[in-house]
Amino acid sequence: MSRLFPRTALWSRRLRAALAVLATAVAMCGVVLAATSTPSSAAACNGYVGLTFDDGPTNSTSALLNVLRANGVRATMFNVGQNVQNNRSAAQAQVAAGMWVANHSWNHAHMTSMSQAQMQSDLSQTSSAIQSATGSRPVLFRPPYGETNATLQSVASSLGMRQVIWDVDSQDWNGASVSQIVANASRLQAGQVILMHDGIQNTRDAIPQIMANLTSRNLCPGMISASTGRAVAPDGTTPPPDSPPPSGGTCTATATTPNVWGDRYNTSVTVSGASTWTVVVAITAPQRVTTIWNGTATWDSSGTVMTMRSNGSGNTFGFTTMTNGNSSARPQIRSCTSG
Repeated sequence: MSRLFPRTALWSRRLRAALAVLATAVAMCGVVLAATSTPSSAAACNGYVGLTFDDGPTNSTSALLNVLRANGVRATMFNVGQNVQNNRSAAQAQVAAGMWVANHSWNHAHMTSMSQAQMQSDLSQTSSAIQSATGSRPVLFRPPYGETNATLQSVASSLGMRQVIWDVDSQDWNGASVSQIVANASRLQAGQVILMHDGIQNTRDAIPQIMANLTSRNLCPGMISASTGRAVAPDGTTPPPDSPPPSGGTCTATATTPNVWGDRYNTSVTVSGASTWTVVVAITAPQRVTTIWNGTATWDSSGTVMTMRSNGSGNTFGFTTMTNGNSSARPQIRSCTSG
């Protein structure tokens, strides 16, 4: 045994040395693998979009926040006042998760049928409930159902809030499938806002795919500016455009109808190619426009041709049209002129 010990000791020392080298190599390899599996830097954000969720907080708010955090999303939560009052901890969790909390009325009523005093009381009570729960008073307001008028906008403004509708409706409230929600969200362009809802499983399931699509187009979730109602960077800045808008005096206006009710509907028009613009829209009689937002309108003598001009509120404007018995017709864009 005494003659074998030196060999055994030598073999043991060599084995330990080899293992040490191997361990070092494995450790270095692990570092390399970790660096390789992690993107060197986040994709550049060439624009921002506003992801919004209405009607919370709900019993599913925690699940929604988990999905948003897992996908690196900060979103705007348009909360119902009585829901905040009944679930203060969920509203606090929204803020703790980095979300922006906004006003969506006290109990989701049809506010355009209220008096000015009732509107004032409703929105003030909601903002106070949100401030009590989260410590911050809302600076954004979304009217339930997208129904608004000049009085409601004035009341919101008097309470320090900017009214925000939406550019894209996910249709999640209407039973849209995950693929339909993802397809609707894929229409989002820089600066635009999408309507989604707290408490819907399909919406939560769609978020990873929505984010994959946005990332592929170098668009990132942002905050909604209280001064313009448009989506900007989370710190409130807007990135410079990749290239100047096309010249020549023309632009493009695209109309959608995100909300349709029995006697009326909302139209949202998005202008691209110009920051100041004039859009001519034709309405089919006997339909009549009752409310407009984010633009200044004039009418021809027939009352069916509206000329809408930008007023510094961004590149999306909207209006509510009463059908007056003609429920099938929709407004037609006649022209879009820049400058």
